Amino acid sequence: MNEPSYLTKDGAEKLRAELIHLQGPVRDELAKRLRSAIQMGDLSENADYSAAKEEQAFVEGRIQELTRVLRDVVIIDDNRTNTHLVEIGSTVTIQEGKEHPETFHLVGPQEADPRNGKISYNSPIGLVLIGHGVGDTVTAITPGGEIHLKILSVK
Repeated sequence: MNEPSYLTKDGAEKLRAELIHLQGPVRDELAKRLRSAIQMGDLSENADYSAAKEEQAFVEGRIQELTRVLRDVVIIDDNRTNTHLVEIGSTVTIQEGKEHPETFHLVGPQEADPRNGKISYNSPIGLVLIGHGVGDTVTAITPGGEIHLKILSVK
């Protein structure tokens, strides 16, 4: 059995839209480019053909990845009733020492975007936050070293 992919409703919709775009217009455009390059003859020295084949391989790989992710998707419930403990889908405000508090939404790896306040539940910080509540201090081992984080709020 495949591991589930945790996504917000918006994240799942974005991935579905990307998949439809790749399977339709992008594939069609690549097919046209390949036909055009093939008509030019000698494929061994045809840069357009080589570039189109490389792009086709990338697109087909991305289509397979999106298909797998969306097949095993679990939508993160934004209307959770347990706001006492951090879980996937929680919005958590944390503080490291005397630094300014930071707020993050725990999402699946496909949606992680730390600069926009979304961290993966299986990142070093996400892993140590899960199951803890307001007032708890957790320690995360990050590439930059050990950090101690106090949980200020959970929504």
